[in-house]
Amino acid sequence: MAEPLGAEAGGGAPVVESAADLHVNRPALSLSAQFFQAAAAAIDSSGFRTRTRVHNGPVPRVKIGYRADVDGLRAVAVLPVLLFHSGFSVFSGGYVGVDIFFVISGFVITAKLIEDMERGNYSIAAFYVRRIRRILPALVATIVVSYIAALLLFLPDALEDFSKSVIATATFVSNLYFWKSSGYFETAALDRPLLHTWSLAIEEQFYLVIPLALYGAFVYFRRFVWPLFLLAAVASLALSIFVTDKAPTANFFLLPTRAWELLLGSLLVLAPLKPVHNKLVAEGLALLGLLLIGWTIATYTDATPFPGLSALVPTLGAAILIYVGRDRSTLVGKLLSLRPMVGIGLISYSLYLVRWPIIVFARYVLLRNLEGWEIVGVVAISIVLAYCSWRFVETPFRHPHGSAPRWRTFAVTGAALCGVALFGLMGVSTKGFAARVPDFKPALTASAGADVWLSGRCFLENQPANAWQGDLCVRTSGAARSALLWGDSFAAHYIPGLLRNQDRLSHNIVQYTFAGCPPILSYKSYARPGCADFNAGVFNVIAKYRIDTVIISARWDELRQRGLSGLNDTVERLKARGLTVFVLGQSPMFAFDVAVLDYRDAGRRSDGTAAWHLSFDPADNARLRDASRSAIFIDPLPSFCRARDCDYKSSRSLLFGDYGHLSDAGSDLAVKSYFPLYRREQVRNAF
Repeated sequence: MAEPLGAEAGGGAPVVESAADLHVNRPALSLSAQFFQAAAAAIDSSGFRTRTRVHNGPVPRVKIGYRADVDGLRAVAVLPVLLFHSGFSVFSGGYVGVDIFFVISGFVITAKLIEDMERGNYSIAAFYVRRIRRILPALVATIVVSYIAALLLFLPDALEDFSKSVIATATFVSNLYFWKSSGYFETAALDRPLLHTWSLAIEEQFYLVIPLALYGAFVYFRRFVWPLFLLAAVASLALSIFVTDKAPTANFFLLPTRAWELLLGSLLVLAPLKPVHNKLVAEGLALLGLLLIGWTIATYTDATPFPGLSALVPTLGAAILIYVGRDRSTLVGKLLSLRPMVGIGLISYSLYLVRWPIIVFARYVLLRNLEGWEIVGVVAISIVLAYCSWRFVETPFRHPHGSAPRWRTFAVTGAALCGVALFGLMGVSTKGFAARVPDFKPALTASAGADVWLSGRCFLENQPANAWQGDLCVRTSGAARSALLWGDSFAAHYIPGLLRNQDRLSHNIVQYTFAGCPPILSYKSYARPGCADFNAGVFNVIAKYRIDTVIISARWDELRQRGLSGLNDTVERLKARGLTVFVLGQSPMFAFDVAVLDYRDAGRRSDGTAAWHLSFDPADNARLRDASRSAIFIDPLPSFCRARDCDYKSSRSLLFGDYGHLSDAGSDLAVKSYFPLYRREQVRNAF
């Protein structure tokens, strides 16, 4: 997160007045050698002074000072993020606040660097000292407090994952860690207290590049600085658009596809933009910028392809507000400059840091999603703690009494980050300090694994559709007819029970499953580009294996934002081919893995069984029934639930392997209780 404009740089800095003089009369040096020699002068923190005259070249005149509207824009960025993650559904696109922060950061950082050039005290070392004082104290404090909470609350597997993220955060690569560990069966994002640090890693990586890139551009390409930055921004945006449906996770987490958002802020400083003098035009542009941001916050969802082109809307809105806010005369600018907005903006960095761990740990204490006044309480606590962090951590470190040598700042920073990383290594090496909970038995949580589901062959995980291995996926035998089990992992989790009971099945089962890919012909996912082709191939599979019955099952709650309009069309197209179609409703899901519920004795009864609250509304299955009108609908909930409390443990074993996928025992119970092709004389009571 960027510092307010006009903030003190802190520390001495070498004077750099003109980039040109840095390589005058040195023809024997290569271009690269000249650059590194010039850069070394700029980086030098010993007080070495290089007489230069950068301001005689085409350096933008930056006389910005403090801008209250920019702090107000920070409030516009952070509040939707806070409310979105707290559970306010009206802010379904609140995550775009991070993109607004990126634009602000690019603008503020570039403006400060250009100011330093004009004043003749450009110093890369001083730049990093400012960044350290701005970012690290509150970040380290957040990590330490979160680590203590995780030690008290988390079970070993969650603490081990958290410890890995601590190491990644301390080394500024948490975006890479969360990119690489975001597989289908990884720890749920809602249980990762440092997940939000991915955006800080993006900025930190940008900070490693921007001072050198800007300095080098002014040394050698003074007349083409802003076109070069524009070219870099366009290239980054083009890459982001290109990989939106090819590598969506990388697109979200990595700097090359996010850099254009920061560079958009830089271009507001570097490009020769003329002020808007027409009052009516300025008011219209400011209103447009605010509407662009507001529209994305209200209409974007987790199904919106992002970033790519979709991110252009909020970032352009932010850029417009920064651009037209220079004279501070528009109504929107005055609104952003109101004291409450500025106040939230001032604590926005701390608020961004503390609110996500608070949400994660609150859920962990409650063992369910936040509801009603709990959401309001979390928002209030986040704001109070953010103020405390800003007042007692951020401010003293950013504006210390006296001055310290830069080497000391770098040394203390290195020691602090190494200490944090060491705590992370301890958590990893001890498997999440497993000795804290000697009575925890993780073996009880083993679910139907990849070998049973035939992962990568019959259960695809973001693979091309042709990876499905046909004959291998005829999972049961001995019946005269064949049925297709089509869906995502919430279809695949019936396989263990079907294998156990294949002698009682009226059909042979052909498994056709794809992770995170609902069995709806019109469904398209930028996160899983192979899904659409996989679903489109269902009719070829039906023909090849002479299917006469199709059983559809999925994690239906993920379609809540998109709607279920495509389900009935899919059913109708299947029935038009003479097929019998069953739709299995949503099976129980919980806010946490059942291993956590079990260890915490959540909902345990005297007979050893246990039940806990559903994480979704049971009425969702009634809506699903309506959406699959012409199919035979089967609701799994009556076999597990009484009202909103559903059994997750029998007297003998856990019925689920995580938050909702059936274990072997649970799959066996489900098949015997409600699977449509099971020949049953009576339903066995397993509780």
